[in-house]
Amino acid sequence: MELDLKGLQCPLPVLRANKAIRGFAPGTQIEILVTDSNAPADFQSFCKTAGHDFLECVDGGDFMKIVIRTKAE
Repeated sequence: MELDLKGLQCPLPVLRANKAIRGFAPGTQIEILVTDSNAPADFQSFCKTAGHDFLECVDGGDFMKIVIRTKAE
């Protein structure tokens, strides 16, 4: 599953991802594309608080790909 949230600034990437995640099955791996330089730290905090797994952040040049796995219920 991929969410393209490029061009959005904090806190919108996390808010939009959180809304989308609610419809995903537990344990779903999601690739989130962002351009906000604060997004990796924001998503690490979000995952810690919500119980999701922050798997990695990959620099794609003009964007970053953040990979998370939704918490197992």
